[in-house]
Amino acid sequence: MILAGARNPLNIGAAARAMSNFGFSRLRVVNPYEVAFREARSAVGAAAVMAAAEECKTVAEAVADCTLVVGTTAVGHRQLHHPLRRLEYGARLIRKHLASGNVALLFGSEKFGLSNEDLSHCHWLVRVPTRDEHGSMNLGQAVAVCLYEIVRSGAGASRKPAAMAPAAAEEVEGFTELLLEALRESGYVKARTAASTEQKIRRLVRRLNLPARDAEVWLGVLRQILWRLRS
Repeated sequence: MILAGARNPLNIGAAARAMSNFGFSRLRVVNPYEVAFREARSAVGAAAVMAAAEECKTVAEAVADCTLVVGTTAVGHRQLHHPLRRLEYGARLIRKHLASGNVALLFGSEKFGLSNEDLSHCHWLVRVPTRDEHGSMNLGQAVAVCLYEIVRSGAGASRKPAAMAPAAAEEVEGFTELLLEALRESGYVKARTAASTEQKIRRLVRRLNLPARDAEVWLGVLRQILWRLRS
């Protein structure tokens, strides 16, 4: 579970409590708004989760060892560039993936949700089917609903090796940065639109669902291309 930019320590505590309720223990927080979040009184029965919570400076750092990154959104009037799945279907996909790799379920701040930069690290998005007139949920409640849906149909899938292990987020990000470097050298990335182009490329790479073995090969290919471009 990853909370990006959570503003209220009570919400972080409530999220930790929901994690403990449903059997999840790895909490990572990205730039928490309140330094003293570990003291949140709302984390009833979840002291171990809060004590072990990892603080990260960026979403990229938080998802580095994950092979699937799923963002959460209330949608609203926002234009999305990712596949969007209802929670009940997305939860089944997450359960299936947990049998072979680490999954990051990513929540944004209570006020703004996930930024476009945060979303660019996601493979796809999930939403709780709330009514259109009142789609936003309290962070702790949203975490509880999502985790309940993930575990409710028999959570204990045993971990087994995958036929082709997917690349971890750290490997995918390394590939993405090298690809962007090659695109800058070639002139494809223009200074005026660099930020939006880089986000589009990052999303495109995630949609490839690269196996770890292929990511290693592509890194070699891109290094050779960069060498030729600079020679």
